[in-house]
Amino acid sequence: QVQLVESGGGLVQAGGSLRLSCITSGRIFNPNVMGWFRQAPGKEREFVAAITPSDFSTYYGDSVKGRFTISRDNAKNMVYLQMNSLKPEDTAVYYCNRVRLPQLSALGDYWGRGTQVTVSS
Repeated sequence: QVQLVESGGGLVQAGGSLRLSCITSGRIFNPNVMGWFRQAPGKEREFVAAITPSDFSTYYGDSVKGRFTISRDNAKNMVYLQMNSLKPEDTAVYYCNRVRLPQLSALGDYWGRGTQVTVSS
């Protein structure tokens, strides 16, 4: 069964932090590259971050480098996104999914409901 459940979003002031979590089913998580995407109102969904399954190499979108950190727990089939120094332009619905390398695009058509992040100025 496909499962992607994101959580941890909320309303935060600019400069604040949030930690997002995503639990996945085993057949999605292992041994795939996992990552986060986001979609703001009226915009295309964009890549945020990705992490490989074995050596935990990470990749980030230019707009979040130095502020966001992705991590994963292979034993729990979970992936996390620590977001610091949040900006109003980070406001979006955040989704986790498998990631295709090197394109940094989503692998597969299934998406979870996502979690809303709203950053006030």
